[in-house]
Amino acid sequence: MTFLYTARGTYDKTYNEDGISWVKYIEWSKLTHLTELVSLDGMLNEILVEPDYENADDWNYIQTIEQYQTNFFTTSEFVFKRIKHKDKFNLLTVVLEPDIDCKDIKIDNYEFVGYDLLDQDFNISALTNCGGFDETFLPTDLTNKGLIYDFKKAYDIKKRLLENNPDEHHANTNVIAVWRHRTIGR
Repeated sequence: MTFLYTARGTYDKTYNEDGISWVKYIEWSKLTHLTELVSLDGMLNEILVEPDYENADDWNYIQTIEQYQTNFFTTSEFVFKRIKHKDKFNLLTVVLEPDIDCKDIKIDNYEFVGYDLLDQDFNISALTNCGGFDETFLPTDLTNKGLIYDFKKAYDIKKRLLENNPDEHHANTNVIAVWRHRTIGR
């Protein structure tokens, strides 16, 4: 298993920056049970790592899959080197397309928070930023952080999303396991 890293902005009832307010997001998404969103969606949880694309060495740390930059990085040290300053953020460790259930994998100082389903471009979460796919999953299938906690359910939703929405770009997804650091950024 390859562990990758990223830092994302927080998104909860205290959010007061540019973009959609928490109240409007909850109303639009119908995810009324969320207490916060810990998503890999770059529009909702801002990507805080800014690589220097002109620096050849930075490309040693940028994880790409085919032609896509994933916004995940190979070391936490690189994330800290290139992070935008924020008082509060989510330091995350992820695994792309895990082949085993990750909830019992222990990583020092991290807690497993669930699985996200990002589109093939690694930009948009099909779980929390597509207005819902009610024929495939319901808001109640998501945790209070907007993720799927069950490994088999995550892959079942991935399969059914594409079957039920073959022409929808955001329905062709990557399952990504997510752990959040317990203290850094909190």
